[in-house]
Amino acid sequence: MPSAIIILMDGFEEIEAVTCIDILRRAEVDVVVLGLESMDVRGSRNINIKTDILFDDYNGDFDAVVLPGGPGTNKLADSEKLIEFIKKANKDKKICAAICAAPTVFAKAGILTGKKATCYPGLEERLTGAVHLTDSVVVDENIVTSRAVGTAIPFSLKLVEALVGEEAANKIRSAILY
Repeated sequence: MPSAIIILMDGFEEIEAVTCIDILRRAEVDVVVLGLESMDVRGSRNINIKTDILFDDYNGDFDAVVLPGGPGTNKLADSEKLIEFIKKANKDKKICAAICAAPTVFAKAGILTGKKATCYPGLEERLTGAVHLTDSVVVDENIVTSRAVGTAIPFSLKLVEALVGEEAANKIRSAILY
């Protein structure tokens, strides 16, 4: 069974996180939700989520790492341990996925150099080294980026496609009437 970890911090964008968790689980991907600083995280719209484990305590294997955006994204970028984790995941050719402001974390980790990527409008200058596109979802090898809340469903379906296959993504697309 393919697996994904989703890392949440206070100020995460709820729709981006929960949509991804939901759609990946519909595809029978084993999803583990990690809290960057706490197992109890508060989203940007004051929705509280209890994560499965702390980021610092996680030592499992995974096929994809997913970062939702939101106003708390700077907390992700400020975590040197997370930056090193992202660098290693990319080096190991794990799927590295980020939406909204979170692709800027990948830029800080240096994994977007020469890669096509997208992000929330207005943050393009923080995609250091990337070839910026305005597509809803951009895939360049193992890196998947997306723009904002409104692109959470196609972003999540692209992850299903990468982890489980196009048939599974199409089945979910049909079931959710997307």
